[in-house]
Amino acid sequence: MSFDGIMTRAITHELTEQLSQGKITKIYQPFPTELIFVIRSKGKSKRVLISANASFPRIHLTEQPYENPKVPPMFCMLLRKHLEGGVIDRIEQTGLERIITFHIASRNEIGDITHKLLIVEIMGRHSNISLVDTDSNIILDCVKHIPPAQNRHRTLLPGSPYVFPPAQHKTNPLEADENTLIRKLDFNAGKLEGQIVQKFEGISPLAANEIISRAKLGDRSSLASSFVAVMNDVKNHTYHPVMTVTDKKEYFSVIELTQLKGEETRFETVSSLLDRYFFGKAERDRVKQQATDLEKFLRNELKKNQQKLPKLKETLSNSEKAETFKLYGELITANIYQLSRGMKEAELPNYYDEDGGTVKVPLDNQKSPSENAQHYFRRYNKLKNSIQYIHEQIAETNDEIKYLESLLQQLESASASDVEEIREELEEGHYLKKKTRQKQKKNKKPAIEHYRSSSDLDIWVGKNNKQNDYLTNKFASPNDIWLHTKDIPGSHVVIRSNNPDETTLMEAANIAAYFSKAKHSGSVPVDYTYIKHVKKPSGSKPGFVTYDNQKTLYVTPDEDLVYDLQQGRT
Repeated sequence: MSFDGIMTRAITHELTEQLSQGKITKIYQPFPTELIFVIRSKGKSKRVLISANASFPRIHLTEQPYENPKVPPMFCMLLRKHLEGGVIDRIEQTGLERIITFHIASRNEIGDITHKLLIVEIMGRHSNISLVDTDSNIILDCVKHIPPAQNRHRTLLPGSPYVFPPAQHKTNPLEADENTLIRKLDFNAGKLEGQIVQKFEGISPLAANEIISRAKLGDRSSLASSFVAVMNDVKNHTYHPVMTVTDKKEYFSVIELTQLKGEETRFETVSSLLDRYFFGKAERDRVKQQATDLEKFLRNELKKNQQKLPKLKETLSNSEKAETFKLYGELITANIYQLSRGMKEAELPNYYDEDGGTVKVPLDNQKSPSENAQHYFRRYNKLKNSIQYIHEQIAETNDEIKYLESLLQQLESASASDVEEIREELEEGHYLKKKTRQKQKKNKKPAIEHYRSSSDLDIWVGKNNKQNDYLTNKFASPNDIWLHTKDIPGSHVVIRSNNPDETTLMEAANIAAYFSKAKHSGSVPVDYTYIKHVKKPSGSKPGFVTYDNQKTLYVTPDEDLVYDLQQGRT
């Protein structure tokens, strides 16, 4: 289910119950199109995420941690000026559209009460967040500026009057009865789910399909009854937050999804559903955009090394002919008196063959027998000396392939700061040219992720090579338990205990499998041993270690479990 009008109604109702008359204490803007409001309401501080992200626009209470920039953006500063210390009078939805308006009362610099509107439009790539002066209806600023050249119907710029998106003139389904539905639909035209979406406001294709599914291919009356039953739940704020996973695709909804057959997870609140559904999705989308050049570079380097390997093996195969050249040289020398300049080939007795066989030796007719012998000896020595070098090159190329594969795997689960650390690592390894950056504190410790097992033990995870090296070689104690996927690129995981229970071991192994190349596989082997048995060879690549005295567990990565462990809610 997309974030449709029904979902907007549900979250507006929940936010009204949780935040009405709440005081805005802090405002952050961790990303260009996302805001975090900290609101003190009913004796508790609650965090609200408001996102105009083009791919994942949403609004809900959140428990996810967000890293804020050192210097707040201008839009954030403006919001702080006008809204911090303000009180939320009310929160309302425009019809059944995906528009939520916060009515906020605050005091200006001279202490007078002023009223502002924070208007959130959740409309895919057209999503926006606008701060509007209530009295004048003038936009103070927007998170996305839309000039007249881009949209002639409405301008979203500071100083312009705020105009709501054009009305679609659809019927409000909460005000419709069975007869209204029957009149609106052309039952002979078919594609009833599409007609419901087109005729009624705020209904997504998933909700429309659910209405039709509940009618069970009945007549018009049964479809109308199904429609009214679903809308009555929405009208009465009777919601059933649920996430359903089927065929590796996730759906979320606040109405029962009887049409889908899959694994269901139910939630107590709409916000907890949305917080869980969007867990990591927006972050991965941001990282993908930020790391596009990095991923392209790594894939090109990986392709070059993968193409280099067969050539090296072919060269090695040719090098193994060295003994043949040595034999040719020796046979020419032994039979030099029988040969003469001008010969192109000679069949000579092979004194290494116990059966007395012969060998046909190619000759250069421009060279003397002695020169032909020296030519073969030189080729023999050259190839013999290259064999060791080629073996070293093959080993280095295999190591390079593993290293590049590990970096690509790390990008899949990296945060924005993780990407920067990976970029710095490549610069330090002279893969990339160093960029000029602001001076950072020396010996800055990498930020490793913390999880809490159901047995209340600390689990720490490295998400890139810098973090892995720090976690394993500096942070962990000799008797801590170390885990890593067996022969599969992945994260280093450490349990802060020398004798963890079996449940903690399995949970830590699940985290290790989840943050590995085998994330979507089943029965992933995960090795574990004490930190004291883990060694980093001198001169080895970042993140590379060897270990022994290990045991192996087999787990199937579970994103829900990882989410709960991160929240400390096992």
